[in-house]
Amino acid sequence: MPRIREDIELSLSLDEPEQYKVILHNDDYTTMDFVIEVLMKIFHKSLIESEQIMLKVHKTGKAVCGIYTYDIAQTKVYQVRQLAKKNGFPLLATFEKA
Repeated sequence: MPRIREDIELSLSLDEPEQYKVILHNDDYTTMDFVIEVLMKIFHKSLIESEQIMLKVHKTGKAVCGIYTYDIAQTKVYQVRQLAKKNGFPLLATFEKA
């Protein structure tokens, strides 16, 4: 039986994954200390970065905490929701395309 050799040309295109901003929203009940704790625990921010982001949330109503791929952004939002619920706060986190 004869062997047939085929050359297949493959072209792969690797695109960068889409990025999403995770945003914390201000409310009248969540304490500033708790927001700082969330930023340090979930977003791995330093104390100084956490204070700056918390103040921006407080003054402007919302602030970006980080930019991540879809799955990571979704996970961060879920983690914020769970930690806030566990501590009795209505802290809201959302994500949107960067």
